[in-house]
Amino acid sequence: MVKRGSMRDIPEVDRPREKLAKRGPTALSNTELLAIILGSGTKGENVLQVAEGLLKKYGGKSLPQIDLEELMQNKGLGKARACQLLACFELGRRLLVKQEEEFVIRSPEDVYEATKDTLRGAKKEHFLALYLNARNQLIKKETISIGSLNANIVHPREVFHPAVGEAAASVILVHNHPSGDTEPSKDDIALTRRLVEAGRIMGIEVLDHIIVGNKKFSSLKDRGII
Repeated sequence: MVKRGSMRDIPEVDRPREKLAKRGPTALSNTELLAIILGSGTKGENVLQVAEGLLKKYGGKSLPQIDLEELMQNKGLGKARACQLLACFELGRRLLVKQEEEFVIRSPEDVYEATKDTLRGAKKEHFLALYLNARNQLIKKETISIGSLNANIVHPREVFHPAVGEAAASVILVHNHPSGDTEPSKDDIALTRRLVEAGRIMGIEVLDHIIVGNKKFSSLKDRGII
């Protein structure tokens, strides 16, 4: 439940835009993501309250199916905002269809293509997990952690919990080296082996661990580490 009141009453670190900038979009709730799209609230309701009201009224699955006229009947949604929402929903649908059709992971190059926009130019280490179905189609991409990579930061439960929720058959690990050097460190190798073993116990295969650098990448599977 979103606390009622002004956005000024919400600590800056918990405001949707600031939270996204610090932790990435996967850390945000549906209400927070919708609030960012809406941009601002109305008299008497902040943008989080407007977003929460829409999701409660229509539900997350039904909201993208609502037409322009009905959206405009909701408080805080004029024609401009309603059109903005519809455009976002349609773009998401088109990109999702393209992903489902095209993003079959067959090689480390495919992994690099699926993650380079997230990792390129990042100043901190980002650890990602790509979850695949039995046909090696990408079903979800998750940011597991941001910061220095070691076994204390990336715990197996954080990697495999989404895999269980998505009924993934396998997972590919990916992280970047801001220095640009793709040589795996001792911590990289130790963490990889720990996650491979955890995946073996759970029946979810770790297919590879890709280290992304400056316009290049390295596969720990190709190096014989996995």
